[in-house]
Amino acid sequence: MPVYLESQTRTEKLSPVFERRIVNLEKIMTVVCDFFNGPAPEPDKPHSHPHEQITYVAEGELYFFIGDEKHHLTKGDLFTVPPGVPHCIQNISGFVRLIDNFSPIREDFLNKS
Repeated sequence: MPVYLESQTRTEKLSPVFERRIVNLEKIMTVVCDFFNGPAPEPDKPHSHPHEQITYVAEGELYFFIGDEKHHLTKGDLFTVPPGVPHCIQNISGFVRLIDNFSPIREDFLNKS
């Protein structure tokens, strides 16, 4: 299926403050992430993964932390994460929408059922 309408894409509600929609091919994955927990008093816990990541800030305002760096990002900004590098975010606005792209795909995000 080459087209995924928002109204026909399954939304995964992973917590009261986070939901996502996923579309993938064999070697690339796009994840629409919606965060409803801002402004957050502190950053999320840093994490890393073996995937390359490029993220577009579609809505909202946040701090992006990578290594020892802190970046203030708003709608229209992008960030990249090389494999294995610790990173995290802190939402500044009430709502943040990020469009994550991963290669290879995040098998851990796919339902195993």
